[in-house]
Amino acid sequence: MRLFFILIVVVPAAEIGILLLSGKTIGFWPTLSLIILTGVLGTYLAKREGLQTIRRVQEQMAMGQIPGQALLDGICILVGGTLLLAPGFITDITGFLMLFPPTRKFFKLLIANFIRKRIQKGNIKIIN
Repeated sequence: MRLFFILIVVVPAAEIGILLLSGKTIGFWPTLSLIILTGVLGTYLAKREGLQTIRRVQEQMAMGQIPGQALLDGICILVGGTLLLAPGFITDITGFLMLFPPTRKFFKLLIANFIRKRIQKGNIKIIN
């Protein structure tokens, strides 16, 4: 519940504050240009990384392996790409961190731990 509050109230409020500060510091047009640039760049990176991940999932499944890490990559890419489409610098930084493979490892660990805890609590059922 606390995380939901942060995502819905605190992050947008911080984004607005940073955008206003940026507009005041570097100007309206440079700020708008940065927002558009990060959206376009984020879309390109999400598409590129997403296609690579889809290929990796297909290869692992063709070899009879469960594509666990590749699926976590896919979740990070989906969320990161979505964050890059939202206007703001906090979401852009987080989105880029989720798209780049070296920094994506941290988010994959967070997601895996979240899923593991949900399974242990019985909130997620594993069907064999």
